[in-house]
Amino acid sequence: MKRKKSEALFEKAKDLFPGGVNSPVRAFRSVGGTPIFIQRGDGCRIWDADDNEYIDFCGSWGPLIHGHNNPVIRKRIIEAVELGTTFGAPTELENTLAELILSNHRFIEKIRFVSSGTEAVMSALRLARGFTGKDKIIKFDGCYHGHTDSMLVKAGSGLATFGVSSSAGVPASFAADTLVLPLNDLVILEETLQNSADKIACVIIEPIPANNGLLLQTKKYLQALRNLCTKHGVLLIFDEVISGFRVGFEGAAGVYGIAPDIMTYGKIIGGGMPVGAYGASKAIMSKISPEGDVYQAGTLSGNPVAMSAGIAALRICLQPGFYKQLAVNTRFFINSILQGLPHTHTPFRIHQFGSIFWFSFSDAKSVRTADEIDAAGMPRFNKMYHMLLEKGVYMGPSGYEVGFVSAAHSKEDLQEAAKIYSECLGAVLN
Repeated sequence: MKRKKSEALFEKAKDLFPGGVNSPVRAFRSVGGTPIFIQRGDGCRIWDADDNEYIDFCGSWGPLIHGHNNPVIRKRIIEAVELGTTFGAPTELENTLAELILSNHRFIEKIRFVSSGTEAVMSALRLARGFTGKDKIIKFDGCYHGHTDSMLVKAGSGLATFGVSSSAGVPASFAADTLVLPLNDLVILEETLQNSADKIACVIIEPIPANNGLLLQTKKYLQALRNLCTKHGVLLIFDEVISGFRVGFEGAAGVYGIAPDIMTYGKIIGGGMPVGAYGASKAIMSKISPEGDVYQAGTLSGNPVAMSAGIAALRICLQPGFYKQLAVNTRFFINSILQGLPHTHTPFRIHQFGSIFWFSFSDAKSVRTADEIDAAGMPRFNKMYHMLLEKGVYMGPSGYEVGFVSAAHSKEDLQEAAKIYSECLGAVLN
C-alpha cells in the first residue's frame, strides 16, 4: 500500500507535537514503522490519507460500538451543532442522557458528566477520599486508569509496597499514597486491608482489565474483593471506562451482578464524542460540590453535542438482543480465524469477553496477571500487525491492546477479515 502522504504528514507532525502525536501509542513505537493518518471512516471501515481502505477493529479504542459515522448518531450531532456547540450552562440533553443511564442501571443513583475517562477516574478518587476522610488508595498491577498522577504508579520492589512513579513529573508524595497490589491474589489484599484499612479510602480495579492484554478475572475473585472492601470499610471503585456499555448496558457490574460503590465511564456514552462520567449512590454523590464539599468542575462537562451523540448511541444499545448478538458475532469472528489457521505448533490463543478480543502468543487458557503475558510473543504480533495493514485490516498498534467488534461489522466483513487474520497469523506462527 502507498504510504507517502502518511509519511509526509508524520514528518510534519514531528515538528509540531512531541513524538509527532497527541497520544503516545499512536506513534507506532510498539510495532515500529510510520503511523498511518486516518482520513475518514464509515461503518466498520476507515480510509487513510493515501486512500488505503481497512476493516477497523480499533474503533477509536472502543467507543465506536456502532461503527464509524453511524447515521443515527451523526444526525443527532448535526442537530445539536445547529443549535450551538457549547454553553457552559445546563441543557435538557444532560437530563435526558442521565435519565437514560440511571433508569437502566441498578448500581448507580446519581451521575456526574465530565470530559474524559481520565477525568472521571480522577474525580472518583477525590470523591472516595472526601467521603471516607482517608488518603491512601489501592490499585492493581496490570490495570490502567488514565494518566492522573496518582494512577501513574507501578509496583515497588515488594509484593505489597507503596508504588513508585511510572512517569516523570509525578511527585513521590503522590506515589506514596498509592499501594500497588498484584491482581488475582486475595491473600495479599486481605493482609493489606487488615493492616491499613484505617488509612485506605478505596480500592480501584478494572473489573475486566483490558488495557494491558485482556486479564480476565473470575467472578469469585471480584465478589471476594467486594466482600473484603465491605468488611474493612473501604470503598470499591469499578473503572468501566472500557467495559461500561461495551459488555452490557450495566457493564461488568451487571454481567457479574456485583455492586461497586463508585463507577467510572467513558468511551461509549459519548457516541464517539469526548465524554466521561462517574456515578454512585445518592449518599456518596451528595459529597460532590455544590451539594457537598468535594470540588469538581468542568466547562465542557455535559457538552450538548456529546450528550446528543450519547443519547443516540445508548438508545441503540438498549435495543433487545444488542449485546448478545455482538458477542455472538465476535465468537463467530474468532472461530473463523482459528478454523482458517494452518496447522502450527506455536502456542497461540484468542481471548474474548463480549465484543472485546485479544491475541495471546502463549498456550495459557487464561491470562489473569500482567506477569503472565509472554513478552516473547510481541515480535510475532509486530510482524503480524504490518502484514495486516498491507492486507487492509487495522487494529491498535500494540500487542498489549485489545480489539473491538462493532455492530457495523457484518458477517461478510468478519469473514473477510478472519481470512486475512488467518493468513497473517499462519505466516508468523510457522
